[in-house]
Amino acid sequence: MKRTADPKHLARELLGRDFDTLARDEQHVLEHLASAKMIWMDADEAAQAHASFGEKLADRVAAVGGSWAFIAGFGIVLVGWVLINSPLVEALGFEPFDRYPFIFLNLVLSMLAAVQAPIIMMSQNRQAAKDRIAARHDYEVNLRAQMELIRLSQKVDRLVKAICKDGTEGDG
Repeated sequence: MKRTADPKHLARELLGRDFDTLARDEQHVLEHLASAKMIWMDADEAAQAHASFGEKLADRVAAVGGSWAFIAGFGIVLVGWVLINSPLVEALGFEPFDRYPFIFLNLVLSMLAAVQAPIIMMSQNRQAAKDRIAARHDYEVNLRAQMELIRLSQKVDRLVKAICKDGTEGDG
């Protein structure tokens, strides 16, 4: 079987179906197979290429907000807040700015959660999009490998038949 540059012919030959009836991913793989181009794509690079400033910022905020450094730092801030506003500091002559039950701290934490939660959700949505890109790429690579195996199998079958034919002609 000679290499063909016609994806429609490859669709009929390898898949037994018309090119127009194939899914877009299958058509894409056949086009790459016909042109002998490699299917190359990194999911992170593809997602980054189409990411807006807000999406990139959401990824950074989620990366910081979901780190142990953030948790440790935030724990230190909370302990510091409570200590600064404790009766011990008042005994030293300082006026606490947010006495127990720390209503201002509650407001700050609520506002932080209200802003941080949607940002983390945006980052999760972007990660899901990256996962879809990676899955589509894996599918295309697997489909191309399967088609190449079919082509190689057909070529080996033809070679075996040719060898058998030559071997039987030489005996007679």
